[in-house]
Amino acid sequence: MTHILNPEPLTAENAALVLVDHQVGLITGVRDYSVAELKHNVVGLAKAAKALGLPIITTTTSADTLWGPAFPELTAALPDQDFIDRTTVNAWDDPRVEAAIRASGRKKLIFAGVSLEVCAAFPAMRAVREGFEAYVAVDASGTFNMTKRETGLMRLVQSGVVVADGASLMVEILADNAVPQAGHVYQSLDMDWANLVGQVRASAAVQGSGLLS
Repeated sequence: MTHILNPEPLTAENAALVLVDHQVGLITGVRDYSVAELKHNVVGLAKAAKALGLPIITTTTSADTLWGPAFPELTAALPDQDFIDRTTVNAWDDPRVEAAIRASGRKKLIFAGVSLEVCAAFPAMRAVREGFEAYVAVDASGTFNMTKRETGLMRLVQSGVVVADGASLMVEILADNAVPQAGHVYQSLDMDWANLVGQVRASAAVQGSGLLS
């Protein structure tokens, strides 16, 4: 019998975001997305997670000697964030990263990284082995050719990691479009129809005030 993985929903109380190695020296090698699209997706994911109040853990690898710093649009989106710089291939293998993840107190971990099949996949698979539930935001995780992308996605699924796009994960956490954070989340994700959501909310507020007058 095939086991179907269908975990309980993500919430603002049970989830954390882990962003791995979105660095200037790596992102320029990405081939499955344009650099601009990948940056857009990563920044949107980071901003939405921040708007939802999720713990965010960020890392780089050998920033001073190999791959450079995190790309500036991401550091601008998370101006107070501490990027843990390490040398281990698997981010989880650095004790500071593991400690930060465990200190979040969350059991559902959303990973994104460059590259998908290493930076995102390795710690996500380790998280599953450690008893966490792991998700990978695949559209915030670029890689260097289609073979790496296809085999990386297969390995994630084989390992019990949930794969999804980042916006869907954030909207699952949002859960209710009536909450105050909704506008900030949709604006962060910068979806084409985000402005429409704001207009609908504003129109409903006006109609509500008219009924009360």
